[in-house]
Amino acid sequence: MIVGPCDVGKSTVCRILLNYAVRMSRRPIFVDLDVGQGQISIPGTIGALMIERPAAIDEGFSQEAPLVYHFGHKNPSSNSTLFSMLVQQLANTVKERLEANKRTRSSGVIINTCGWIKGAGYKQLINSAKSFEVDVIMVLDQERLYNELVRDMPNFVKVIFLPKSGGVVERSKSVRSEARDQRIREYFYGSLKNSLYPHSFDIKFSELKIYKIGAPALPDSCLPLGMKADDHLTKLVLLTPNAGILHHVLAVSFSEKDDDDIILSHVAGFVCVTNIDTERQTLTLLSPQPKPLPNNILILSELQFMDSH
Repeated sequence: MIVGPCDVGKSTVCRILLNYAVRMSRRPIFVDLDVGQGQISIPGTIGALMIERPAAIDEGFSQEAPLVYHFGHKNPSSNSTLFSMLVQQLANTVKERLEANKRTRSSGVIINTCGWIKGAGYKQLINSAKSFEVDVIMVLDQERLYNELVRDMPNFVKVIFLPKSGGVVERSKSVRSEARDQRIREYFYGSLKNSLYPHSFDIKFSELKIYKIGAPALPDSCLPLGMKADDHLTKLVLLTPNAGILHHVLAVSFSEKDDDDIILSHVAGFVCVTNIDTERQTLTLLSPQPKPLPNNILILSELQFMDSH
């Protein structure tokens, strides 16, 4: 697991290690827990990908059949209860894949994390390390974090300190935000070298179920008996399509059922709401593939994409 503050080169170290592994004929699994930038899928998700060949300089790793879970925020602190649940779910699924594939099991897993390392973010790192049962943690650029992990991790976990590379550049908020938009744009339209042609179609409100994860908090006095105060963070709320979801990204769930299974199911892909017609009761969706959608259960993301094509 690679950890450290923002902009110290964690993603680059992951890429270098994965490239080395592939060149040694290994088939490692890359796990990305950085919801802010999203290397495996779009921002607002966590995921895993089996790496079979080195990353191309401009395109990154080949994105065939990634395993993606929808979180829907660009910072784990927006809903750390949900984030922990998804990390555990992803860890369980990755373990199953390792059990099933001998070559991958011997190649191991390389985990990228986000730059949130203080307070609840530090707890989240410890939690992720336990979920994935990591045995090596590389700490970039921050000795305090290194010392805390040496203190708090079990003895069998090797914690290594690495100074950041001289070529690392700090990015401003606006640059990060632009990078997020660019990731979403590439999801629909591809890159200069590899253009994609998404589809746009109308779909009736009645043909979809749109959910949001997380309801407004209730004061303790209003909670049903036995319900914990943070249970609302992982509550499914069915939405009536409205102007508030315009330009939002929606995840297409693989879930078969209308229950909590939706929260922990991985997703088939993403669509973006480009128009809402309340009179005709239709949504216009931008989608990587034509109608019909693989499933009618969609989950709202806080991430937005203004389609300027």
